[in-house]
Amino acid sequence: MSGTNDSHVLLIRLAGPLQSWGIAGRFARRDTHSRPTKSGVIGLCAAALGLSREEPLGELAEVRFGVRADRPGTSLRDYHTVGGGKYPLRPRDLITDHQRAAKATTDSSPTPPQDDTLRPGPFGRAELRAWYGSPKYVGTDPRSGVLISGEVRRHSLITERWYLADAAFLVGLEHQDRALLERVAHALEHPKRLLWLGRKACPPSGDLAVGIAPGSLKEVFETHSLLPDAVGPEAEPSATAQRIRPWAWLESRRPLPGVGPLSDQPVQFGADGGTHSLRWETRHRITIAAHARGWDIIL
Repeated sequence: MSGTNDSHVLLIRLAGPLQSWGIAGRFARRDTHSRPTKSGVIGLCAAALGLSREEPLGELAEVRFGVRADRPGTSLRDYHTVGGGKYPLRPRDLITDHQRAAKATTDSSPTPPQDDTLRPGPFGRAELRAWYGSPKYVGTDPRSGVLISGEVRRHSLITERWYLADAAFLVGLEHQDRALLERVAHALEHPKRLLWLGRKACPPSGDLAVGIAPGSLKEVFETHSLLPDAVGPEAEPSATAQRIRPWAWLESRRPLPGVGPLSDQPVQFGADGGTHSLRWETRHRITIAAHARGWDIIL
């Protein structure tokens, strides 16, 4: 079995105004982990490489994952209300629902029924009037002339989304095949698909792939300075390294006693959310060496 000296680490900078790395969020509540997840980062790399959702991840899923929180960021809760009241009719509503299209073109002043009986919905589904849904009883707004929903009593759907604001993370992907890491690094800077930091509303800023270094995750984290996003452009790197000891989470190859596993090891991505398995990790305080390598990157 090859030793640590045979390993290489691809360093990825994840920074932007907002990030969101969901773990257990569903439906009306979308959470975020305190740091990037392995599933989210491997998904980012897969998108950059242009892999389809059903395509096997192969060696990409076998990399050893680590993340250093150079600037952890702050939690941000975004409150949403979806639906309710009057709002413009979407063109796709006219295309996908012939009943809605008929109301829009034949009845400019519809009057919604006054009872709460169960009614057939589009495509044969039964729906209650009180339940949140797409626009109903389409009419024309007398002031603007745009098509709007004439049903003003439908309940709004309340959702909440959590983000990490103003965060900067240094992610490491460790593997013995340097050529694999080089392909991923090139793809991150020349992606075949759009990339985002966990959610489509969170585009990354500046460089993503910031170098490949020999050694283990811990060694590479200790020999690279804090990201400029964390220390600021006017800070002295050596002085800052002595003052700040960031946390890092390093993946373990085997289960650890007394440590709970994370369910973010990607097996396959799919339209239904994909399949994940368990993995283990350890947390460390990273003491950055005085001779740590600096950065020449675009922020």
